[in-house]
Amino acid sequence: MGGKVIHIMKKMLFYGMAGEKMCFLHIILNALDLYAGGAEVKIIFEGASVRLVSVFEQEKNPLYLKAKEKGLIAGVCMVCSKTLNVYEANLTSGLPMLSDMSGHAGMRSYIDNGYSVVSI
Repeated sequence: MGGKVIHIMKKMLFYGMAGEKMCFLHIILNALDLYAGGAEVKIIFEGASVRLVSVFEQEKNPLYLKAKEKGLIAGVCMVCSKTLNVYEANLTSGLPMLSDMSGHAGMRSYIDNGYSVVSI
């Protein structure tokens, strides 16, 4: 059969909740891998993971910096950043503070736009 191959652009949102560095690095690894394969990918730091932004910034983590450079990181939860006392540090990262869901980073707009969500 000589039919055309149709590629459907996959959209993935990684909604990181865990504050464990190794878990979040795997989120970034998977996001970069899917992006390299042609997927549209976004990462949100939510919950305890908001503490990792300054850690990744300070250590100049190459995976984090690559995802940031490629525009894969949608932003960081504003309320969780404030609650966990990392708001000022997270602001210096230059990442957007997200607050569309009662001050938290919501996923509804991504789902409405065809994204599949992976929450870890």
